[in-house]
This record gives sequence, structure tokens and C-alpha cells, in this order.
Amino acid sequence: MLNLNLIKKVKNIFFPFYRNSDLKLLFKILQKDLYDKRVIMFVGGCVRKYLTKEEIDDIDVATSLTTTQIKEKLRDTKFKIHDSGTKHGTVTIISEKLKIEITTLRKDIRTYGRHAEVEYINDWQIDSERRDFTINAIYLDINGKIFDPQNGYADLKDKTLKFIGDPQKRISEDYLRIIRFLRFALDYKIKDDQKTFEAIKLNLDGIKKISKERILSELFKILKSKKFIYINQNKELSEIFLLIFPEFKYLERLNKLIKIKNLENFSTLLLLAILLIDESNNHEYFAHKYNVSNELNESLNLLAKNFLHLIEKRNFFAKDLKKNIYLYGKNHLELLNILNFSITKSFKIDQFLNIMKDIEKTNVPVFPYDGNFLKKQGFKEGVILGKVLKKIELEWIKNNFNISEEKILKIIKEHIN
Repeated sequence: MLNLNLIKKVKNIFFPFYRNSDLKLLFKILQKDLYDKRVIMFVGGCVRKYLTKEEIDDIDVATSLTTTQIKEKLRDTKFKIHDSGTKHGTVTIISEKLKIEITTLRKDIRTYGRHAEVEYINDWQIDSERRDFTINAIYLDINGKIFDPQNGYADLKDKTLKFIGDPQKRISEDYLRIIRFLRFALDYKIKDDQKTFEAIKLNLDGIKKISKERILSELFKILKSKKFIYINQNKELSEIFLLIFPEFKYLERLNKLIKIKNLENFSTLLLLAILLIDESNNHEYFAHKYNVSNELNESLNLLAKNFLHLIEKRNFFAKDLKKNIYLYGKNHLELLNILNFSITKSFKIDQFLNIMKDIEKTNVPVFPYDGNFLKKQGFKEGVILGKVLKKIELEWIKNNFNISEEKILKIIKEHIN
């Protein structure tokens, strides 16, 4: 039987040559009647990931055509154009099989930290000079031919991270590049590291000018790096990380995760919990500061609450394990076990593994009663029915997932009219 996940991964790796007929048609239309066929190319992360055979999850496309020329060429075709950011030289192209943003080549005239006055150009070399790192300034046409004006492919093969031009200038143009540098520096060697680190430290105040939303987005990308748990092995990186995110008081906890790195995939939620949760409200401050989603906020609150319960109750992972799995789910208990392992110095790996096995092999009970059962006893749909059902469930849990008919009838008699 074909492995569908493998096929999907192969398709993503070999994009743009493997699939999407609409994308190929789009390139063909925009290149039509032009002597230089290099008028539209992929750039940035999708090219980097293609060259390193990683799964491509985002696509950036650049063109030497103006937005007006793009609209003219696509008139009376199957493609619709949405003016998503015309003032920034960007249009969104939409068809049945495609939705993609295309940005006109440009150069910066003036920069204001995160904003810039730009001039639209048709020179790929100049466009490359305004990008952040050499490994992100590699262009790729639809036929797989590379244009590499900053020698980024050599740096990519050498696993070297290098700013294009002067790091000080690049960072002052866009302070978000400090956080992007942290993300890439986890996976690459750093070129001229002292000069780069000095430039970063001189510009750290610029982070305050960036929206919390953009900072949080970059932070999540950092946390998804498989190398993040090793950040303490680079003193400069860990110091800068803590200067940007002082709420992460417990970076040293990551060191214990290295011991179980082959056993678990560390989710963003788990890593945030490990870096934030203590017996105070530290995680609440972070959630408020960065206005995290309700789902993430609630998940952090639940982990923090149950971590305190775990400290107070020795039976949390022993006698009460089945009850807690029923109430919170196996995934939550596994996260809590990893959190406890990372925080508690005396918690040995054998203990951790045994609890993981106990969680895995424990069967989750199924509550045998529902609203229909109570309706047959004379209850009508409403608040009272829900209240009685909840009381029966709590009694069932309390008695090790058993409840007598006599006890159920007693609860019903207390509430029925």
C-alpha cells in the first residue's frame, strides 16, 4: 500500500516542479513575449527548504514586473487578482488551484525600523541586497535554475548564517531581524559572530517598536526548531534570547529535555509551560503581554493549575491516575509529566518513563449515562438535567467509576419535581 504521507512530503519537497498546473500556467503567462524569461522567481524560505530537501510550508514569489503589468498580462485569464498590498508592490493571484502573493522587486530608499520607503525596480541583484541573510536571497525559477547573487547556496551548504552586508545596517532597517537571527542561528554557524552580536546588542531597544503579534509569531518559529532545547549551549544566543524575553525565567530547565529528546516531540505549548510555569502567575503575565490566543491561554492555565495539584498530591500519577486521565486526557497528563520532569531536579528519568508507560496503558473509562437516561426518568431538557447528570458523573468518578442504582435514584429524587 502506498504511503500517502510520504507522497505528500515528496510533493512538498519537490515543489514547484512536481505539481500545480495553475502555478506553471501563471509563470508561462507572465513570461510570455519577454526576451528575458527571468521575470518571476521563487525566493526566501521556500527556496532554502527546497535546496535542503525540507518540507515547504510557505511560498514567496518575486517579479520584475510591476503590479500594473501583472494585471495587464492576466486580463481575460482564469486568474483573479486581489489588491492585497498594491502600495507595497504586492498582489494576490487566485485561481481554483492556487492562491499566491507576488511582490515586485524593490530597493529601500529610507528605512524606519520596521517600515521603509521603497522604489520598484527590475534588478534582481539590487533586490537581493535589501534582504536579511544570504541563505534567504537565493532565487529559483520554475525550471529549477538558481540565481544566487549573494552566494547564499554556498553558505547554505556550509550551514553558515551571514547577514547581507553590514549587520548593523541590516538590523537597523528592520529590528525583527534580531529575532529572525536567533531562529536561524540555532541551526547554522554564525559568520563574524562578535561583530554580529555587538550589532544585535546595540539595537535591542528597537524590539520595542515591533508589534507584539509579530514578535510572538517569530517566537513560535523559534520554539519549533529542533535545536531550541540546546540554546543554553551558546551563551551569546541564550543571553540575547533572555534580553528579548525576560519572562522566560527557567531556560535552564531545557537541559533536562535533552535526556528525553528521542522520546518526545516538544510542542510550543509544552516549551512555553516549561519556560514560564512556577508557583506564581508568571505565565499569566506572558499571556497578557503578548495577547496569546484563548486556547493557548487556557491550556497554560490548566497546566499551571495541575502542576500545583501535582506538587500537593502525591497520588496524582499513582492512585488518582485513571481519574485524572478521564478528567484531562492522556495528552495533558503526558505534558504534565514532562513539565514535572524538567522542573523537579530529583525526578529521575526512570520515574518519568514509568509514569509515561502507566499513562499509555491506562484505559479511559466511559461514562455510562447521558441526557436520554434522565429524560426517561422524567427530566426535561434544561439546566436541572445538566446539573443532575454532572452530580451523577462526579459520584461515579469518586467511587472509582462505579455507582449503584440506589445512589442514582437518591440523586434523582433530590432534584425531580
